[in-house]
Parts: sequence; structure tokens; C-alpha cells
Amino acid sequence: MGEPAEPAELAELAELDEWVAVIDACIEPIARRPVDVTDPDWMRKLREGPRPLDEAGIRPEAEAALRDVLSLYEEGDEDVRAALRALLERCHYFAWATTLPFEPTPQGFRQRLVEMSVGDQGQDTRDMMIALNDLCGQARDAGLDIRPLLLDVAELSSEADKYGMGSTRAILLRAAGREPSGLW
Repeated sequence: MGEPAEPAELAELAELDEWVAVIDACIEPIARRPVDVTDPDWMRKLREGPRPLDEAGIRPEAEAALRDVLSLYEEGDEDVRAALRALLERCHYFAWATTLPFEPTPQGFRQRLVEMSVGDQGQDTRDMMIALNDLCGQARDAGLDIRPLLLDVAELSSEADKYGMGSTRAILLRAAGREPSGLW
């Protein structure tokens, strides 16, 4: 573990916490809106409808906040990373709706892994594992050497087994240990 968080880092964390909470509150009504599954076109309407961040008109702000979360997560010590994981757990609408586009480069793959690390399995480990496996497949298809990146981000990740399927760190290490890298 590194040095304790600096006062400036703590102030940045507090400001980011407030910003993400505001964005989360903007997304909540969209996320909680009922879906009429009796409508035969409900899936198409959901798929083709506006993305929640676009509907709320806050995509640039949400993506900027996520970039700040990821930057602070990578730069901070374990206490800062734990605080950011707790923030995304509290602000789960923000975590649900906000992601950055995947760029098929080592940096783009690593960025998505860091998103998964700070998200710490979200509300369901199975969803995280499916997303991780798909991401590994896209990265392999792009010719990326993903094993070192999986190992690198595993070091930043939580060791808490939140849902009985292993910690985020263990899942990333398991993906790195397979040939080819990925979960299945």
C-alpha cells in the first residue's frame, strides 16, 4: 500500500463524489422507468431508443466524471481506490449508464479493465464476467497482448468476494491465466 492520501487528493475525491452523485440523480428516473414487457416490440424499442446519458442530456459531463474517477483510481492508494469503488456502488445508476467507448488498443483495453476494476462487479458478478470475456475476445481479435494488462489491472482491484464468485482481482487473474486469455 502506498502513502496515505494527500489533502488535495481527498478534496478531489470529495468533489468527484458530489459530481457523480448529481449525475446519478439525473439518470435515476430513466433507469427506474418501467419497461412494458407485454409490448411485443419492447426489446427493439429499448435497443433503438436513446441511451440514458443522451436522454438525460449529460453524456459529456458523465464521461468526463468517469475519466476523473479512472484517473484518480489509478493514481490513488488503496484507500482512495476503495472510496471510489464505494462511490460507484452508491451511485449505481451512474455506473450502469456510464462507460467510455472501447478503442482496440492496449490503452483502450486497459481503460475498460480499469472501469471494471472500479465498478467491482457492479450489481451482478455474472454480468461483469460476460462483459470481461467479450472484451477479451474483442482485444484478442484486434491482436492485442492482453495478459500483461489483465495482470496489471488485477493489482489495482479489490480482493473482496462480494457475491461468492471470487473477487474482481481473482477474476482478472483467472482470465490472465487462461489460454487464450479470457474466462471461457
